[in-house]
Amino acid sequence: MEEKNQKQNSVVRAPVVVIMGHIDHGKSTLLDYIRKTNVVDGETGGITQRISAYEVLHKDEAGVEKKITFLDTPGHEAFSKMRERGAQIADIAILVVSAEDGVKPQTIEAWKTINESGLPCIVAINKIDKPGANIEKTKTELAENEIYLENYGGKIPYAEISAKAGTGVDSLLSLILILAEMENFTGVMAENASGFVLEANLDSKRGIEATLLIKNGCLKSGMTVVVEDSICSTRIMENFKGAMIKEATISSPVRIVGFDKMPRVGAEFKTFDKKSDAEKFAKEWKLKNVEKSQEKSQSSAENLDKKIIPIMLKADVAGSLEAIEKEIAKIKCKEEIQNAEFKIISKGVGAITLSDIKSLSTNGDILIVGFNVKADKSAIEEAERRGVVISQFEIIYKLTEWLEEQMEILRPKIETVETTGRAKIIRAFSRTKERQIVGGKVTTGQINLNSTVKIMRREFEIGKGKIVNLEKGKVKTSTALEGEEFGMMIESKIEIAAGDVLESFSIIKK
Repeated sequence: MEEKNQKQNSVVRAPVVVIMGHIDHGKSTLLDYIRKTNVVDGETGGITQRISAYEVLHKDEAGVEKKITFLDTPGHEAFSKMRERGAQIADIAILVVSAEDGVKPQTIEAWKTINESGLPCIVAINKIDKPGANIEKTKTELAENEIYLENYGGKIPYAEISAKAGTGVDSLLSLILILAEMENFTGVMAENASGFVLEANLDSKRGIEATLLIKNGCLKSGMTVVVEDSICSTRIMENFKGAMIKEATISSPVRIVGFDKMPRVGAEFKTFDKKSDAEKFAKEWKLKNVEKSQEKSQSSAENLDKKIIPIMLKADVAGSLEAIEKEIAKIKCKEEIQNAEFKIISKGVGAITLSDIKSLSTNGDILIVGFNVKADKSAIEEAERRGVVISQFEIIYKLTEWLEEQMEILRPKIETVETTGRAKIIRAFSRTKERQIVGGKVTTGQINLNSTVKIMRREFEIGKGKIVNLEKGKVKTSTALEGEEFGMMIESKIEIAAGDVLESFSIIKK
């Protein structure tokens, strides 16, 4: 009966669209054109590094204005977790492919995410105005990767566009509305709002704020929002433009301010009319998750034989933290030497402060990493006093490259002994207290002057010695190669006899 009432009360809602594809294929430029603003200029290197949500209006075939909500997900591989979340939250996916570059690895990865999530998809073939554009080749490459477009062996609708010039963008928007009508996306307005956390960050003046996307119901001023065990009232609500609002409905992005703790990005939110009900929900959620966290801490006690390289991580927004954590988890020692790993001992959103530095132990190997954040002057001075460096980055792959270098520098080095040459002693000559003259022939590798050698008798080491003089044909030399005969003076407490083998070696740190 309740399900029947929900169907009766349901209304058609705006589609939530996620833009996906390879880096530099024009996702942000497409959104720029659609909403007549510019996001790219505000992003370092033109790379989008956080999720944002925007509402636009477009007239359908009947001339009626309809709303579409867009999610802008980062294209860099490091942010695949954010893209996956975008796919879960969205109703329709647009896969952007450049007609100039064709199908790239991240195009395939994005398609895999779309496919696994079961999202209806539209392919946007972008940059058709570029001199190197080859639309037919791009369509063929898509088919080769099992992305079959309409009239090309499949049913996936597509649009040929230039995001920069705006060519074909209206057709793309019309396709979205047609697909949304076919899928019949609905929601119940009468219910309290629920949905997902798109982004969370700490504003130095306003406190903890989060961007939410409402997937069902209505969010009104005076309600209380709960994300797991994080609570916030809806006294300050803003739309995607930053304007204050009193109410937000299905498919709308909304920013609310004043969470008591940082909500987890990607988590589901619920809303309650009474604060007491919200607090009860948060308390119950916390109790359920205590056991899970205990199990996690037990599993982290493993691998105690590894060197732990601690990292303190601060980032501009929670989504960046999540992406960097994923990158750090991927950085390993070389496969043959698994003796070190990174461990994030502290993380947070906002500037690097004096209290951050003071909270750390005096471990000299600790790495303090800031991503798109500044460090307070007092924090820099305290770090210098402790002999630790604050490293700051604006591009994630630069951070990753630096961490890989640090892993190589800080991991424990394993000393290995490598044999460089073997020589058989043919004759032993005069001997003083610690020096002896011998003659022999190099059987493998080479023997070098001033090198340390093992003295082997019947394949057992009986001592060590140092070559202090080396001659070939009574002429001094620095090296005797394989097959060459030599005379040498060796410094050793062991008396060497004919038939003994000298083994030259070097110690290499790996």
